[in-house]
Amino acid sequence: MFKIAVIPGDGIGTEVTSQAVRILKKASRILNEQFEFTELRAGGIAIDTDGRPLPEATLSAALASDAVLLGAVGGPKWDTLPYEMKPEQALLGLRKGLELYANIRPAILFDALLNASSLKPEVVKGIDIVVIRELTGGIYYGRPAGIIEENGTRRGINTMTYTVPEIERIAHTAFKLAKTRKKKVTSVDKANILHTSMLWREVVSGIQKNDYPDIQLDHMYVDNASMQLVRNPKHFDVILTENMFGDILSDEASMLTGSIGMLPSASIGEKHALYEPVHGSAPDIAGKGLANPIASILSAAMLLEYSLKQKELARKIFHAVETVLGEGYRTSDIATAGQNVLSTEEMGRRVENAL
Repeated sequence: MFKIAVIPGDGIGTEVTSQAVRILKKASRILNEQFEFTELRAGGIAIDTDGRPLPEATLSAALASDAVLLGAVGGPKWDTLPYEMKPEQALLGLRKGLELYANIRPAILFDALLNASSLKPEVVKGIDIVVIRELTGGIYYGRPAGIIEENGTRRGINTMTYTVPEIERIAHTAFKLAKTRKKKVTSVDKANILHTSMLWREVVSGIQKNDYPDIQLDHMYVDNASMQLVRNPKHFDVILTENMFGDILSDEASMLTGSIGMLPSASIGEKHALYEPVHGSAPDIAGKGLANPIASILSAAMLLEYSLKQKELARKIFHAVETVLGEGYRTSDIATAGQNVLSTEEMGRRVENAL
């Protein structure tokens, strides 16, 4: 029996997560395995019901599970809360509590969505990129941090910091993945300015030389990488980068695929893993059946591949999505004139039937 913690979260998180669970239930029948789903609260809804974004019971249950499936958290309702009480603290708390140091974000353009991308078809056709983002270090976790007042002037402080072990383990993750792909890693940094990036480049280069000489490694400054992602995305295969740069670049990569509603992700640690779509809670469309559940469904496929070691079934889910899109079915975010626009639930059901 596999224990799966389900955290729907806020906004459209509840809608897309229910469709991912639909697919996982179908997977359990295919595998003839029992999946036990435990629904938990985190984010804004947890603030309203439990008085904190990440209740201890949620983290404890997540730690006791084989995998965690997350929807999305946040919304304007909670924007005015103190920093430590904001819904996004649930994400940081889960990553830290589960020790999830590697975020894996694939950006794949389905042929059926070639015209949904904002870039020219000849630029994006066939792209298949994976961003490996360090998740528990860097400026999001560095200390000191905060807003202080000095001599009558308020000052915001964030500290970017990395240790050699933190860089080493994420670099090994990227190089090992590259071995299964095109054997190419692009490490993105800002080594011409930042001392953390200077150390990052030194460590990554050493690991490639000593442990992965068969993997091609190139280095790219983050400003150039952001330009090349839209200028020549086929240059990239595996992108290795630190926390903040990875946050930005992976969202940029989403537009290559036609919509941020198409990007899944896996956050991996030594013992635990969490799976979630890259998009946010989108409160403006919550409850309207407009949300694209494909990123959440593909996140469920990553759960099957990485946590349950069911790579073949994960591929079948990918192909089920491909089939539905190939038949011309769309949610509103990826639809063009004349196509069959489905609701969130209808898209989930179509994928389930195609699996």
